[in-house]
Amino acid sequence: MKRVLLFLPLVLFLAMGFFLYRGLYLNPQEMPSALEGKPVPSFKLLTVKDQNRVVTNADLKGQVYLLNVWGTWCAGCKIEHPYLLDIAKSGLPIYGINFKDELNAAQQWLEDYEDPYQFTVYDSDGRLALDLGVYGAPETFVVDDKGIIRLRFAGILDPTAWNTKIKPLIESIKAGE
Repeated sequence: MKRVLLFLPLVLFLAMGFFLYRGLYLNPQEMPSALEGKPVPSFKLLTVKDQNRVVTNADLKGQVYLLNVWGTWCAGCKIEHPYLLDIAKSGLPIYGINFKDELNAAQQWLEDYEDPYQFTVYDSDGRLALDLGVYGAPETFVVDDKGIIRLRFAGILDPTAWNTKIKPLIESIKAGE
C-alpha cells in the first residue's frame, strides 16, 4: 500500500499534464456561447462619452448589428480597432461594451483612435460582459434585428474572420428579413 501511495503524485502529475497539453490545442474562437439563439441580456448602463445618457438593450433592437467588447488595456483590441473603423464606414452599426476599464482611459481612447461605435456602454464592473459569457476582450457578437444573438466571435476581428464567418451570417440574416 505504501508503494502505491508513492506513485500517486506521479499519476496525478501525468493526468494534469495530459489535460494541460490538450488545452493548448483548443481554439477559443470555437468555444460555444450559451446565448446564441437567445436575446441580448437586459442591461441599463451609462455611455462612455456621455455619463448622463442611459441606454438599455431595448435601444438596440430593430437592426442587425455588432456588439463589440473592448478595453483600453486589451492589446488585441488595439489591433482590431482599425478594422472596426472600416466595418463602421460600411454602414453596419457597431455598439461597444467598454469592459472593466477606467472611464477617462476609455474616453481618451475613443478620442485618440477614432470611434467606430454608435455608442459605447461603460461596463465598469463587467456585469454585462459576464451576462454575455465573455471570456475576455476582444469579443464580438452578431445580433439580429429582433435582438437575438446569432454568433459569438472570440478574438481579434480581422478580414479572414469577417469574410468567412461574420459577413456571410449578416448577409443571410438580412436576406431572411
